[in-house]
Amino acid sequence: MKAEQLKQIVREKYSDIADQKRSSTKSSCCGASGCCSEVDYTIFSENYEKLEGYTPDADLGLGCGIPTEFAGIRKGDSVLDLGSGAGNDCFIARAIVGETGKVTGLDMTEPMIIKARETCASLTFSNVDFVYGEIEEMPFGNNTFDIVVSNCVLNLVPDKTKAFGEINRVLKYGGHFCVSDVVIKGNLPDKLRKDAEMYAGCVSGAIDKEDYLDIIKTCGFSKIEVHKQREISIPDTLLTEYLSPEEFRSFHDGNRGIFSITVSAEKGG
Repeated sequence: MKAEQLKQIVREKYSDIADQKRSSTKSSCCGASGCCSEVDYTIFSENYEKLEGYTPDADLGLGCGIPTEFAGIRKGDSVLDLGSGAGNDCFIARAIVGETGKVTGLDMTEPMIIKARETCASLTFSNVDFVYGEIEEMPFGNNTFDIVVSNCVLNLVPDKTKAFGEINRVLKYGGHFCVSDVVIKGNLPDKLRKDAEMYAGCVSGAIDKEDYLDIIKTCGFSKIEVHKQREISIPDTLLTEYLSPEEFRSFHDGNRGIFSITVSAEKGG
């Protein structure tokens, strides 16, 4: 499957989710489309409810961490959120940067942009903006942002080297990123990796953790640090749909696994 086909699948799946509430996404990783049967993929997400700036309407439970937790955001910073969805992380970041800062969300799914803008308007924020565009070709100038964050999105981008290259380009010198994402340990079977619907569900687009960190280094970042890592438990009922009995045993022998990580790195240095 070509990159553009995969992007279109992601657009369609997340467009289906855009008008739902968090409670409605618990039945499957692709919301109402039901592509992953009855699997609860809110197991990827973390609880935002006690964070300042939390906005329930913006929380669809689609993340795999809280990147703002380790992003070192300060009052007055200019922050970019990649794959901003309904705006959950943007509104958390806005509570930190305050009135003097600026938060921009970038997303390639128009219904998500619309939902985020409507919520933002209800909050009457003048320093939060949502922009339509792709991570591999961001519609921003060089050296624009102090900090880039992203939550469970870069694994869905076909060309991760290009994505991190773009992050480097739009960051100011000395700026940094902090992203939460899904990675794997060992090789996943082709049937699981290549299935288009699972790809939109945040698993098959993931790459090996060490390869992921190598891409970050290759793209010119320094001070790379993994702040948090947790294993994602995929229900056996789902795995058996994609794996042979031998592959299933291998998946559980400790040599393979799916993890969420929160990683940061600095431009330059």
